[in-house]
Amino acid sequence: MANQKGDLTVAAPNFALASTVDTSQQVRALAFPVAQWQETLDDAASGRFSFDLPHIYGGKFDSPAIRSALRTLWALCDEEGAPSRLLARAAGCEILAELCRLGGAPFRQVRGGLAPWAERRCLDLMHARLSEDISLDELAAEARLSPFHFVRMFKRSLGVPPRAYLTRLRVEKASELLERTDLPITEIALEVGYSSNQVLARVFTRHMRVTPSDYRRAVRDPVRYVAMS
Repeated sequence: MANQKGDLTVAAPNFALASTVDTSQQVRALAFPVAQWQETLDDAASGRFSFDLPHIYGGKFDSPAIRSALRTLWALCDEEGAPSRLLARAAGCEILAELCRLGGAPFRQVRGGLAPWAERRCLDLMHARLSEDISLDELAAEARLSPFHFVRMFKRSLGVPPRAYLTRLRVEKASELLERTDLPITEIALEVGYSSNQVLARVFTRHMRVTPSDYRRAVRDPVRYVAMS
């Protein structure tokens, strides 16, 4: 099968897929180990989930929802290095849900957002473990929901996916530490869950439109910073 730039293709579980691609193009692949996802899929489908979706396998297709999820995933992988467990799992839920919808096997619908107690417990966990690679499964367990349903209900309650909300918390905490402490930026990066000051700089700059170093200078001596700018 010949693929063009932007084509999406799905290989069936336990089957290989051969494809020819122009050497000037880049191929990016995402794998979903069935054994690791079966229980989550069963719960989302309210019964034993089957991967018998023949008309989406092998051929090329288009899905704005999957394209959007993949763009976010690839961009964050490039920005943060190895993707966090939260990011990888949340992206997997979103992509698999759309593939199943396209294949004629949609999951049961979820109505409403998180219960107040569930929202509070999840946000408390995020704040308490800001420096850790917290997983989607851990957050979902706090709300007593499956990962699939948790992602959707969290977004309905907070307006953004769990991964985006966690990034916001990390940037806010980094801003606070830059303002109120003299900690080196490398230590601040580790404190808010990033592996290096370079990763923090990329994330921080994207959200704040200024580097961590410049942000610290601006809040410490705004008059001098403006004059230098």
